[in-house]
Formats: sequence, C-alpha cells, structure tokens
Amino acid sequence: MTNPLMATEGLPDYAAIRPEHAETAVRAQIEANRSALARLLEQPAPSFASLVEPVEELQHRLNAVFAPIGHLNAVVNSEALRQAYNACLPLLAEYQTEVGQNAALARAYEAIRAREGARLNAAQRQVLEYALREFRLAGVQLPEAPKARFKALMQELSRLQSRFEEQVLDATQAFSHHEAYAAALAGLPAHTVERARATAQARGEAGYRFTLDQPNYVAIVTHAENEALRRTFYEAWTTRASDQGPTAGRFDNGPVIEEVLRLRHEAAAILGFGNFAELSLATKMASTVGEVTGFLEELARHYVPAARREFAALEAFAGRPLAAWDVPYYSEKLQLERHAVSQEALRPWFPLPRVLEGLFAIAGKLYGIRIRERPGVATWHPDARYYEIEGAGGIAGGFYTDLYAREHKRGGAWMGEVTVRKRLASGSAPPVANLVCNFAPPAAGRPALLTHSDVVTLFHEFGHTLHHLLTRVDYPSIAGINGVPWDAVELPSQLMEHWAWRPEVLPLVSAHVETGAPLPAETLARLLATRTFHAGLAAARQLEFALFDFRLHARATPADRATVAAVLASVRAEVGVVRPPPSNRFAYSFTHVFSGAYAAGYYSYKWAEVLAADAFAAFAEAGVFDAATAGRFLAEVLSQGGSRDLMEAFVAFRGRRPEVRPLLEQDGIAA
Repeated sequence: MTNPLMATEGLPDYAAIRPEHAETAVRAQIEANRSALARLLEQPAPSFASLVEPVEELQHRLNAVFAPIGHLNAVVNSEALRQAYNACLPLLAEYQTEVGQNAALARAYEAIRAREGARLNAAQRQVLEYALREFRLAGVQLPEAPKARFKALMQELSRLQSRFEEQVLDATQAFSHHEAYAAALAGLPAHTVERARATAQARGEAGYRFTLDQPNYVAIVTHAENEALRRTFYEAWTTRASDQGPTAGRFDNGPVIEEVLRLRHEAAAILGFGNFAELSLATKMASTVGEVTGFLEELARHYVPAARREFAALEAFAGRPLAAWDVPYYSEKLQLERHAVSQEALRPWFPLPRVLEGLFAIAGKLYGIRIRERPGVATWHPDARYYEIEGAGGIAGGFYTDLYAREHKRGGAWMGEVTVRKRLASGSAPPVANLVCNFAPPAAGRPALLTHSDVVTLFHEFGHTLHHLLTRVDYPSIAGINGVPWDAVELPSQLMEHWAWRPEVLPLVSAHVETGAPLPAETLARLLATRTFHAGLAAARQLEFALFDFRLHARATPADRATVAAVLASVRAEVGVVRPPPSNRFAYSFTHVFSGAYAAGYYSYKWAEVLAADAFAAFAEAGVFDAATAGRFLAEVLSQGGSRDLMEAFVAFRGRRPEVRPLLEQDGIAA
C-alpha cells in the first residue's frame, strides 16, 4: 500500500492519510536520512553545495513527512491518531538530537565556514552559523555519557509535553453543562443559545447543552446574567487538567509540570547553563535573565498602576467587590456604557467572507500579492479551505484555513508550517501554511459572524502566515519563521493587528450580513475608542503570565508543585490585579509554556509588541498603505526569515533601535 506521507513534494493528501501511516513514514524517512547523511560524510572535502545543501534537503523531507501528522493530531484528534503521533515523537527527538550531536557533521560545517566563508552570501553564512549554534545547544561537545543522557531527556520531554496538551484537551472535552430552561440563559447571544440547543438535541436531550470550547466559555463569562452559570464555566475553565474542579484528578497535569521542569533544568545543566531560562535565551534577541526581568518589570511600572485604577473603577461601577468570574461581565457592561458598543452587537457587520476578502485586499495593497481560493484540494474536514498566494513571479505559496471550533480540535489560534520554502540544487518547493482559529461556527443559514476581537485574532495569525509565505530565503533552516529569534517571531503577527484598528481599514472588512451596509461612521468611531479600554488590565494579565513563566524557569533548582504555586502567588502579589479563587489552576493548562515553544519565552509577546507598535508608527507616519514603507518592511524584515540579525533588520527598516513609547501611546498609558 502506498503511504501518502512519503509523497513529500506538493500538497499533502490529507484525505488519504490514516493513523497507521504515521509511524511507518517517519521511521522510513529517518532511516533514509541516516543513510544519506552517512554517505555525505564520506566526502574527503565537503563543500557548502555538496554537504550543507543536501542536509537542508534531508531535513526538509522529514519535516514534510511529519507536519501533516502533527497538524491532524491538533485539528481532528482521535485515540488512534494520538497514539500514532506519540509514537513518532521519541523517534524524531532521538534523530534530531543524534544529528545535533554528530561531531563529524559539526566539524565539517566548521571546516566549510573556514574554507568558504568569504565566498558565501549572507544567507549561506547564516545557515552555517545557525547550524553551529544548534550543534552546541545539542551537546555536540559533551562526553559520551552526558550526550546520551541529553538525548534521553529530549525524548522524554517530547513525550511529556505532548501528554500535557492531551490532558488539557481531554479535560476540556470531558466537561459540559446542561440547562433545562431558557430563563437561566438571559443575556447570552442568540447564536450561543442556538448552538447549545442543537448540541442538546444531537444528544437526545431537551434544553441546552454547553461544551467548554473557547467560544462558549467567552460568551458565558462575558454575557450571562446568571452569576452561577458564569462561575460554573470559570471554574471549569481555570481548573482544567488539575486536581481541582469538575474533572479533579482525572487529567491532572501537576505531576507532568514537575517532571517537565525537572528535565528542562537537567538539560540546561548538562549544557553548562545555570537554569533553563539561560538556555532559552541562547536563541533569542534578549541576552540575559536580567535583561528580560528588567524589561518586564519596567512595563509593570507603567501598566500595573493603570490596571489597578481600572479595576477600582470597575468595582465602583458594579457597586460591589468582583470575583474573577464577574470581571468580563462587568467589563462588557462598563464598555457598553462608556462607548455604546459591544462585541456581540458588532457581529452582523463582520461576516467571515467579507473579513477574509478585505484582509486579502489589504495584503495586496501592502505587498503586491493576490490571494484566491483553490477548490478541489484534499483537506481533513469540510470546514477547511485552501488558498494560493500569487506574487509578481507567479504562485508563491499557499495556506489552508480551518477557522471554527468543534469537538476533537485543539483550542486557540495558530499558524503552522506544512512546507517551508526551499530553492536548492535538489529542487524547489513553495512555502505552505495552516492558519487555524476557533471561531463560533456558522448558524441559521448565515456565514460565521465574527466579533471585532475575532477579527484582530485573524489578522494576528495572518501576520504569522505572511511571515512564512513571503520569505525570500532559499534555505529551509532559516526561511520563514525558522531561525528567527523567538522573542521576535510575534513581530509580524502583532504588527498586522494594527490594521484591524484603523478607520481606513475597517470599512474594507465590514459589511452588514443582511443589508451589505457599511459599519456606520458613528459605530466605527465608538469601536476605535475602545482600543485603550482596560489596556492596563490586559497588559497586567500578560505580564503576570510572562513573569511567572520566566521566574519559574530562572530558578537555580527545579520547582515542585508547591513551588510552582508559590512563584505564581508571588507574581500575582506583585503585578496581579484581579483576585483568582484558591481553586484556580491556570498553570495546569498553560500549553504555551508546558507543551509549546514559549518556555522561558512567554515574555516574547510583550517584547514583540514593543517592536510592532514602533514598526507600525512608521506606517502611521507615512500612511497605512504606503507602498514604500510596506516595501521596506518586506525587504528588511518580513522576507528575511532567520537570515539576518533581527535588531539589524529592525534598524534598517525603522532607522533606529526600537522604543517603548509608541506602545504606551497606543495603549493610552502615560510614559
């Protein structure tokens, strides 16, 4: 039987991929790579062309085999697929560490740099520098026993991090809540109520059945007049995968967190770092633990006093002390009173087809590209679509979208790689991405209707997608987002959010779903006025997450569960504003840090937000569709991938180093 995952050229045949294909394909590609690498290292005097480029090709093929497996596990999760995915993780971790610890390969790269460095172009030199750094961070210089231990740690960490994410998904799906009578649902949006009614009906129940996906959770804590219902969902959401709440102990990530922290600390120590935060910073713009903590603490000095004033005003508005599950509800009420606009009331003006049409038009204005749907491409679900992106030289790449919440799909929003751009002697491949969100699905014969917050999320993920697709780097290891410092990888996404807040732009992405009428000028003005509403509270929340993550990983010893709780309590005492109940187990579902790529790196969102606000100030000065400014950003930053020092790229675009002032001004915070 032909294995569709082994066809690494062109688009994946998602309709043909089965769980049983996964491990077989990954094992086969790894063995093929091992054999090819051994032959390559037999060369007496390898060159960039005869060794480095073929190694880039080998990694490209392995990524192309595994990317569809990881994606399917996230968007159509099943027990069989989960087992297949988890069977692949230790194989990949073992192989990647094996390559990283290959002393002969590292010596060959060093020799090529010494012999050919002066003749190579900047991107080729950066391929070598990036690879040599990765060799060092894989422990290539270590004696054999620590090398073996480091390899084992990488395998075990990959398993544990997957387990963490699985338990969050399982806990989320294990909870649902039934309401028998419509009276208990006062204040909820009609589409949320209708979806709950349909869910109950599908289970043979009367009344209303609410699942714990993100659209339902946000709708309930923001709009439900029934405080008991708000509390029920807040507690279910903030105790997922923990020892508390409605699924207490069933999917407890507490032991997983302890083990992940212990193994990360041990891995950092083997490589000679004092803690995991130091290891994390070896690949980032920020260079020291003190630089990151100083950065976050400086922002806290600006934002936390504003957040506390905002919260005091909110409690005064409510006329009583507020529990954590009350805050979104009363915030929405206060915003409505101050600005006469609500997210739910805006939905009819943001039908998804109109938003996508406008978003693609904006990208065309900025970067001279055209985006159009390509029908007939095999996908994993009827909701998924495929779009091609065309530049001056023809089709430059493409991306899939999967935008609605559903069962067996991971929560949140993200951009994922399908294939990375390559232009090698062995062949070429365009970049392809997955753009995934979890919006409320279409209902009652209408297209999906977005809140403005959803629109901002879509713009954010599309910014990541453009970063991946518009790269002009030919080598996969540093093309797109690859090789980009992780504390700068959010720059293009957070920059793109700014267009969703511009009066010149919102008419392009809005039209009433029934009449086609534009968003009224008065409503548009009121919406724009909400941008600084509770900006202090929003920033304080992100700073709480970032300081917790960074301080936890900057400890001289790994933390147990009691220490995790103590670090979080200490951070909340310093920058927290809203008081969570004792049952809150936020860390137990913090997938960005305990199963994702943001360990000791969640500060990256605020770091990149400073970069993005300053970068957008250049557009604001010249005009948000100014071709010269957009062309300069594309040439200096967006297309460069990891081929250039990010600070150097930013200065080339902006004419100076970044400043925090534009972010503070954007948020209405006094400097």
